[in-house]
Amino acid sequence: MSVLRPLAIAVLSLTLAALPAFADPTPALTPEQTEAVNKLIHDYLLNNPKVLTEALDHADAAAKADADAASKTALTDRREELERDPTSPVLGNPNGDVTVVEFFDYRCPYCKASAPVIADLLAQDKKVRLVLKDFPILGKESAFASRVALVAQKHGKYAEFHKAMFALKTSVNDETTLDVAKSIGLDPVQVKKEMEASEIDTIIKHNYDLAKAINAQGTPAFVIGDTLSPGALTLDGLKTQIAAARAKLKS
Repeated sequence: MSVLRPLAIAVLSLTLAALPAFADPTPALTPEQTEAVNKLIHDYLLNNPKVLTEALDHADAAAKADADAASKTALTDRREELERDPTSPVLGNPNGDVTVVEFFDYRCPYCKASAPVIADLLAQDKKVRLVLKDFPILGKESAFASRVALVAQKHGKYAEFHKAMFALKTSVNDETTLDVAKSIGLDPVQVKKEMEASEIDTIIKHNYDLAKAINAQGTPAFVIGDTLSPGALTLDGLKTQIAAARAKLKS
């Protein structure tokens, strides 16, 4: 059920309860008349439950349409931030003709499953530019991993760290994340100091703000051209969207 539906029910209930207060005050309804109106509404809804269902469905559809429209606008208005933010790591061809933006979390199993698919894509299509947005939404271990990743970026080792994290056979926690950092040549003690830098806070907060603006509510979430795709994509699905984005560039 949509999370909007309980809200719609509450709003509808309050509206019905307030009906007598908005009635024509000249003349005002007597207490008996108010009770009769409330009973009529109550009985009508009980005898015609489809009316309430239809109203809630309409409210859900309208809210979704509004959210989709806002997302489309944000994808256009904030394209530079999505695709060209200098603080965001870039893999693949930095001068590629099509940019794929991925919001991800190192503890997300769907992101982990997507990692080899993305690797295959970059190996097969040398004109794709991949922008990675650390979007830690699955707890403090995720936030820790993203912070370490951004430290690795400062040292020119983001790609190594990213690949090694998704290749882990164990769960992602603070210890395993630091082990990965050590395995690519970083000093865990120094990493723990650097990960507290304010610029890392700024990067992660900005990624959260962007995700909210485009209505990316989970991970992974891909932005290709003017399309937001929530959830994991197959290799064919990625290729299809990239082809469509390329065609638009040529039109």
